[in-house]
Amino acid sequence: MAKNSQSRIVALLLTVFNPRKLFYTVLVLLGVIIVTFFIRPPGDPARVLLGQRADSASVQNMRVQLGLDKPLYTQIGMYIYNIVRHGDLGKSIATQRSVRETIEERLPATALLAVSSILIATILGVILGVIASWRANSWVDSLTMSTSLLGISLPAFVVGLLFVLVFGVVLEWFPNSGYIDRGWEHLVLPMVTLAIRPLSIIARVTRSSMLDVLGQDYVRTARAKGLSSIRVFMKHALRNALNPVVTTVSAWFAGLLAGTYFIEFIFNWPGIGLAAFSAIEKLDYPMIQGVVLLTAIVFVIVNAASDVIYSLLDPKVRVS
Repeated sequence: MAKNSQSRIVALLLTVFNPRKLFYTVLVLLGVIIVTFFIRPPGDPARVLLGQRADSASVQNMRVQLGLDKPLYTQIGMYIYNIVRHGDLGKSIATQRSVRETIEERLPATALLAVSSILIATILGVILGVIASWRANSWVDSLTMSTSLLGISLPAFVVGLLFVLVFGVVLEWFPNSGYIDRGWEHLVLPMVTLAIRPLSIIARVTRSSMLDVLGQDYVRTARAKGLSSIRVFMKHALRNALNPVVTTVSAWFAGLLAGTYFIEFIFNWPGIGLAAFSAIEKLDYPMIQGVVLLTAIVFVIVNAASDVIYSLLDPKVRVS
């Protein structure tokens, strides 16, 4: 027993600190940093920001402030150095505040919305998927899958607008906008809006994975040994069916945490998505660069966490 535990710990450490995986992770992040450097308005950024009627002296001063007077390779080098060494993402052109400070200020709001949404979607999605697979080809299965298909088909911004109209304006059950410091009721509509689509996908993935696992030989062997259906279903089938679910949850969570753009805009939720919308409207490219870079970092971290969860769920899983 102790030997098996040690083997699992070693495998888990190799999953987390795999040299090749770490190398590729660093390489991806470096590539993202370089790509985000080129997210700028078309043409001369200084001229675009000041307007076409700005005089040459003002444009030149703006170029100096933005560091555009230096050679391109120097600009890229300084951009990478500032991010890696100091975590400096530059200064917002619109607000003249540090991009990093703005992101840190707005990240809790986006994190709260994303975490609460993905928790609801995961719990309810797995439960509905398990029930549908338990009663496969019954009316329960048909109703669950038809409802989930409707949830997948409706875009989140359409659902959000409908919720605002029905539950905010007509019924007046929940406020249309605001943040959590004004009461938990402000969280309900944007949270449910974000949860509907991942919940529907998780339910379908769980059902499909469960039906696939239930057809495996080891499940039939467990049943042949006289184990109860519930024990076979929950202990032997569910755990082995969760890997595809983990993949789905991690992908959706990364996307939600990186920026719930349309939903934050619709519900006036003061998170990263709302900041990104404002930055795009004002051509505030340092802020746009910061949000894009944060998105990439979140995806990398969530993918690494997914590998750890895979190893915990299935000891046979190894990262090559």
